[in-house]
Amino acid sequence: MQLRIYDWMDRRLKLKALEKTLLDEPIPGGASWIYVFGSATLFLFVLQAVTGMFLAIYYAPTPDHAYDSVQFIEGQVAFGWFVRGLHHWGASGMVVAVGLHMLQVFLYGAYKPPREMMWIVGVILLLLVLGFAFTGYLLPWDQTAYWATQVGINMVGTVPLVGDFLARVMRGGETLGALTLSRFFAIHVLFLPAVIILGIMVHLFILRRVGPAGPWDEKKASAKREAFYPRQVYMDAVVMLVVFATLAVLATSVPFPLTDKANPSDTSFVPVPEWYFLFYYELLKHVHGPLEPLVTWVLPALFITTLILWPFLDRKVSRSPASRPIGMTLGVVFLLVVFSLLGISLKNLYAVKRTDPAIAQGKAVFARFGCAGCHRIHGEGGAVGPDLSYEGDSRPDREWHHRHFKDPQSTSPGSIMPKFPLTDQELNELTSYILSLKKTAT
Repeated sequence: MQLRIYDWMDRRLKLKALEKTLLDEPIPGGASWIYVFGSATLFLFVLQAVTGMFLAIYYAPTPDHAYDSVQFIEGQVAFGWFVRGLHHWGASGMVVAVGLHMLQVFLYGAYKPPREMMWIVGVILLLLVLGFAFTGYLLPWDQTAYWATQVGINMVGTVPLVGDFLARVMRGGETLGALTLSRFFAIHVLFLPAVIILGIMVHLFILRRVGPAGPWDEKKASAKREAFYPRQVYMDAVVMLVVFATLAVLATSVPFPLTDKANPSDTSFVPVPEWYFLFYYELLKHVHGPLEPLVTWVLPALFITTLILWPFLDRKVSRSPASRPIGMTLGVVFLLVVFSLLGISLKNLYAVKRTDPAIAQGKAVFARFGCAGCHRIHGEGGAVGPDLSYEGDSRPDREWHHRHFKDPQSTSPGSIMPKFPLTDQELNELTSYILSLKKTAT
């Protein structure tokens, strides 16, 4: 039955010709696990698009509602926390996949003639992915998002001649506010997806026209040629499955709580960008004064220009890494600098004790419902109910506290504690606060 349907559609849409074009492309040197990063990047983009569509259903791009809508997705929407988790970690996965794909192309010299245009389009796609990361970072509208975006826009403002104009365009005015948020949302969900889809199509079109580069050893590349299907398709599918499973585990097990709601008047807040911008964040901390423009726009502009022009700067005919000592040395130095700065930044960040935002919010819930009228914490509060000073040590059972706060009678028969109208979000925050009350506070 399926074959009949396929044949019927093939007679009308010429599917077999399309199938041959997509799956029978010869790969010089045969299929390899080293070629999977492009497909992994494409898979992650599709995953980001799908999860982003579901998030957009509930997200409200206004300063008054953006933060609350993200909390609603996290706490009230069925599997909303999981979808947001996939989207959050998928962004990191996409940066990693693009980086590995470009590293493989660089190592194999696959940017050399006749593939210069494919490399240039790839660099543009890398910049678009970073643009996705930057514009999406503001959307939760918490303190980290607000102030990290403020810093990023201020850096753009340091570009000579056009900096002020570009900063005003990004903000939608003189200050970061409602127009900025709606503008970033539109760019993130409308403009960038349209441009990146076009870029992917051009990238794949060029790949089909010039063909895969294969191994850098020309003898190995010409000794064997293997169709894209079935082995390379199998390898790509396995990697996609592993990537999705990894993201699902991260979304389920690694929390990424919001900080407090964005407060433009709180200039004391120190923002921390996502990990893939941390190396640049660390570099900025060490350059001040007259040299600051060197880091804010000169180095990035020089780096991007060099990347785009690299196929024309490296004139060696051979694609072997051994025949390109200058290029390989520059690549290794760049990676060493980036990972060294990233390591220093992570070390400094983890050296500082951080409070889970849920604990601070839970403390606010405790105060809002007047719990201190009955419970004492470290000498402050009433003595009607049990002292909660070290409740996290004496009763660390999170599920018990959930049941207790929902219905005190279910865990403590005869308790005079009333039921409070707590949302699931408030329930989790209050529990986090109570469990943080220990003799050895972290």
